[in-house]
This record gives sequence, structure tokens and C-alpha cells, in this order.
Amino acid sequence: MRTTGERTKAVLAGLDETQREAVVAPGGPVCVLAGAGTGKTRTITHRIAYRTLTGETAPHHVLAITFTARAAGEMRGRLIELGVPGAQARTFHAAALRQLRYFAPRLFDGRSMPELMESKARLVGQAAAREGLRLAGTGVRDVTAEIEWAKATMVEPADFVAAAAKADRELPVEPAALAAVYTAYEQLKRRAQRIDFEDLLRAMVWALEEHPDVAEQIRSQYRHFVVDEYQDVNPLQQRLLLAWLGGREDLCVVGDASQTIYSFTGASADFLLGFARRPGATVIRLERDYRSTPQVVRLANQVIAGARGQHAAAKLKLVGQRPDGPAPQVLRCEDEPAEAAAVAARCADLIDDGVPASEIAVLFRTNAQSENYEQALADRGVPYVVRGTERFFERPEIREAMVLLRGAAHAAEAGQKLVDAVTDALSATGFAPGAPPSGGAARERWEALAALVRLVEDAVAAQTVPAGAVDGLPALNELLAGRAAAQHAPTVEGVTLASLHAAKGLEWQAVFLVGLTEGTLPIAYAQTPEQVEEERRLFYVGVTRAKERLWLSWSAAWQPGGRASRRPSRFLPADSAPASAPRTSNGKTAGKARRGLPTCRICGVALFDPTQRKLRRCGGCPPPDADEELLDRLREWRERAASELDIPAYLIFTDATMTAVAEDQPDTLEELGKVPGMGPARLSRYGPAVLALVGGALPDSIPEPTAGA
Repeated sequence: MRTTGERTKAVLAGLDETQREAVVAPGGPVCVLAGAGTGKTRTITHRIAYRTLTGETAPHHVLAITFTARAAGEMRGRLIELGVPGAQARTFHAAALRQLRYFAPRLFDGRSMPELMESKARLVGQAAAREGLRLAGTGVRDVTAEIEWAKATMVEPADFVAAAAKADRELPVEPAALAAVYTAYEQLKRRAQRIDFEDLLRAMVWALEEHPDVAEQIRSQYRHFVVDEYQDVNPLQQRLLLAWLGGREDLCVVGDASQTIYSFTGASADFLLGFARRPGATVIRLERDYRSTPQVVRLANQVIAGARGQHAAAKLKLVGQRPDGPAPQVLRCEDEPAEAAAVAARCADLIDDGVPASEIAVLFRTNAQSENYEQALADRGVPYVVRGTERFFERPEIREAMVLLRGAAHAAEAGQKLVDAVTDALSATGFAPGAPPSGGAARERWEALAALVRLVEDAVAAQTVPAGAVDGLPALNELLAGRAAAQHAPTVEGVTLASLHAAKGLEWQAVFLVGLTEGTLPIAYAQTPEQVEEERRLFYVGVTRAKERLWLSWSAAWQPGGRASRRPSRFLPADSAPASAPRTSNGKTAGKARRGLPTCRICGVALFDPTQRKLRRCGGCPPPDADEELLDRLREWRERAASELDIPAYLIFTDATMTAVAEDQPDTLEELGKVPGMGPARLSRYGPAVLALVGGALPDSIPEPTAGA
């Protein structure tokens, strides 16, 4: 049996210089800035083992916090292998739940703790109904997400409207309505004597801050804290951490500001950045990358070198430690189906060459992008596994759409085009072509339905189904049923299909980053510089998932024969992109097709997103000063006009068009006609009213438009 000294020496063996520095650093505030693939889990577990073997602490005095149960389990397994089985490794919620259950009789007057809800959706739906707000399934999810953000950032219902405005939240419903639902949700929850996961953390904070006996017992047990992925901590979790510490400083945090990709949930890298700057803190930078080849590492460094803002101050420059591998390749394809087919073919080649299917991943920005790749892999006979979301044909909105399309086949009219019939049928789901709605779940639902419409357009273009509705709908339904059946085939091991968010913390031998176009990555609704920088970090996370082979692909058109109007993501390094413009199926180059596109009035970049075209500026540029009072008058007038005509308000003008008017403030009909989204018909019908409003007229002083005007 080895002595303690021999075990201690074994713990330090095999560590590089900076890992060893982090492991032997004395107790107190320690910040480990750990880049992707630099061995942070190894460093954390060896630090805990070293401190217990040298007598600095005992295993049962250690509490290591991670963000997933999988990571916590991996950490516990490594600690057991290192000879410290008593150290605790848990998520924030698991640690709080264990402690709250133990102290419940003392905290709740002899009663057990309230029942913990697994999901908020049912109560949120009830709260919305009580407030007279009708929410579809995705609407409930989006409102729930906003309530979770508020609770994670410790915003009370009464403060929600102001806090959401300050944080520039893109809300699925009006701020006041959402605040009312939030209030009703809290009331219903208390009446049912239940708590949610944020309440769990809040209750533990209350127990520690207001019950000295509980705080003393917990703090006497846990004396050494380690927090992994510290860049993902939200304000509520940070407050719980401080309550656990109780003013002590034996805390080691590990994180990478360049992998902050959950800001929309309330996570903030400010805590990591602030910790690294605190007086007396030991700061160690892990930059030796043991995961990826030098070629992949070089690309990752190029991507993050362009970062701006506060996160950029803490960016790490990785140094590859593995042998050389193939250079990352950029695939430029004519259209999305061609891109998916090319990726599927390369996956099949890799598997034929002996690469396990489970060591290959296809990563995309949005879940709605998965369908093309599911189909392309199925067509090649390549098994796949969808991670973190439903398969395309298992999504509830796609199931609903297929039912509607089967019904539409019985009511098809002669002379009607198939694509029009499909769009009409999908209107029953709330889908409408154009810009996606606000709210993450609602937007994802819209994108999935839009992908289904593109699938129909592709099938018509390829003459797989007839172009007319009467013959086309039955053929389309048969095609969709066959594709759904093929993609429901069970798989044991396969190529991983996942969103970039779901891929964080994972790695594969070969990675395909797909759909790398402006408007997709960065996503079109990333409007502010901060949002664009988070998209850059998301791309960086994707690049650093690859161990040996990395392909980056984009397509010039949505569908075969479509206009090649897209351009590659701004995050693709210039020296990695092919010089020649991609050719469309009609032989034209993407460069020629792009010449007529509008450009940002500030930086000159071509604009592809419809909202950005109307505003005539890209998401990365700050907006010119808009007359907010004018914008309010335009909105009031639009609501009155829409009510008079009994049509949706957006059919008069979209929000983007009205914002452009408030920014430009045109003086003449000619100038107003240059505002994107105006059009001759709208200019003729509404132009005089808009100019009057720009000139200072009040909405109620303008005659209502008539249906025959």
C-alpha cells in the first residue's frame, strides 16, 4: 500500500507547469482561467486530492459545484480514483435540495419542505389564463423562460417591466402582461404550497442568511469550495455561493469568459472577470490545449481574436499540444440540401475509414436546421442520434402540420399552387411567412414550420411532387410520411446532431459546423454588439469541440435553383474561405446576385435579414437616434387604422418599417417611398397620414382610412 507521500507525488505526476501551479496554490481566492481542452476537470480534481492528501482539508469538508449532473458524476468518479471518495460534487440545485431537505423540520416548523415542481408550464398556463392571456404551447414556454430569467436575476414581479427594459429583453408578450402573469404564477404556486427550482436556491439563501444555527452547521461542514464553469453563474447562484462561504475566502473558481453562451438565461461572466481582478486572488491561466490539433487550435484563436467588449479582456490564447492534423476545411455549397448531402457523404466516408459514428458530430445554430441533415444521413444509410431536441418529424408543430396537410388534401382547389396551399394550411398553426416572432420557443416553432415550407418548395423544384395542390398534396403527404418513418428508425450508435448550445462540454474526433451564413450565425435577431459577440463565442465553442477534423460549411441559396443571395458568416476567417464565388444552379455567381442587395447605412455590409433591410442597418451597428414620441404616435395611429379596417396591424406597417420612419423622419412622399417596406400601394394609401404624423400631427386628428381607399 502506498504512503501518503507517494500518493501525493502520484497526484502531481503528469501535470503540466500551469496545471501543477493551480493544484498546489494555497487556500484562499484562486481563479483558474481554463481554455477549451486545457484539462480543467483534471486540474480541479487533482487540486482537491492534493489538498486532502497534504492535510489542508478533509474530503467531507469539500463541496465542488458543477452545472450538470453528468459533470458532477464524472468529477466524483475521478475523485474516487484519486483516493478521496468523501468529497462532494453536485450541481447548485442538487446541493441546495439536499441541504434544505435535511434542515426542513427546523426551517418549516416541523413540516417537510414544500413539494418541488419539475416544471412551471402548467401553473404558468393557468396564470396566463387568469390574466386573460391566451398562450399557445410555445407561448407558455417563452413566458416561462422570461419568469425563470427574472427569478435567476432576482427580479421581483413589481420590478419586472423596468428590469426587462434595462436588460433589453425581447419579450413574447407586452411587458406589463408578462409581469401580471409572473405575479399570478407566484400566487398560484404559494396557494398550492409548491416551490420551483429558483425558489429552492432562494430558500437555501434565506436559511443561511436568516438562521444562524443552520448557517453555522453547514459552514462547519463545507470549508473548501470549488465552482466549475464559473462564467455561467447567475446572480441567484452567486448569492447562494456567498451565503455558503459566509465571508470566508477558501474558494477556487474555474471558467472561460470566451465560452459564455447563456447570457439570455441570466448567466453572467462578470463574476468570473471580477473575481480575477480582486486583490489577493491567485490567477492561473491554462492555455495548453490537449484536445485539438494545432490546426484546429489556430482557427479557434483566430475566431476569438476578433472578440470585443468586456469578455475579450480575459480571452486566452490556446497552444496546441497534439500532433499535427488536417487543416480545417470550408465547404461552400449551392444550396442547403446540397450542403446536407455533402456533409452526409463525408460522414459516410469517415465511417468507412474506421472513425466510429459516435465520434462524429454535425452542429448547427438552431434546432430547426436538423431536418436536412436527418434526411441526408438517412438517405446515405448513416445512423444518427439527435441530441438535446426532438427529431424534426417528432416536433409537435410538425406533427400538427402534417395533420393539417392531410386535411387540406380533401379541400384542394383546381389551379391552386401546392406551396400556396401548404402555407394556407399552416396558417391554422399561427404560421405566417416573413420575420419570425419574438420569444425563443415561438421563434424555434416558426423556424421549424418555415423549414417544412422550404422542404415543399424543394420537392416542387426537384419535381418530386406535382406543383399543383390537387395532385401535389396527396403526393406530398406520402413523401412526408415516408421521410418521417425513415427518420424514426431506432439507432444505437450514430452521428450526433446537436445545436451549438447542446454541444457545450462535449468533444468529437470529427466535427461539421454547418449553416455558417449571415443571419444564421450570427443569428438575425442578434441586434446589439453584445448579442453579436455572444454569437462569436458560440461559434468558438463549436470550433473547439473538434479533436482532429473540422469542416465548416455554408450554402449560397435556401433551395435548389434559388437566388444565391447569402454570404458566409463574418466569423469565418478570411484566409480560410475559398476565393471563388459559389455558383447557383442557373450558373450565376453569388457575387453577381448580391450586387443589388441593400447595405448597412453605417458600415456598408450587405443586409440579408428582412428587419435589418427595413432599418437599413446591420445588427452590429448602433441605431441612429429615433424620435420615440413620433414612434408612439405612429403605433397609436396604426392600431386605430387597423381596427377601422378590421385587419392585423402588421398589414399596415411592420414595427421595423415604423422604426425606420422614426429614424429617417422623411419630409416628402418621395423620401418616404425610399423607406423599405413602404411600397407603392402603402405609400399611396397611408403616405399622407404618415407625413402628417412626422410633421407633428396627433393620431386622432387624422381621418381613418376606408376599405375602398
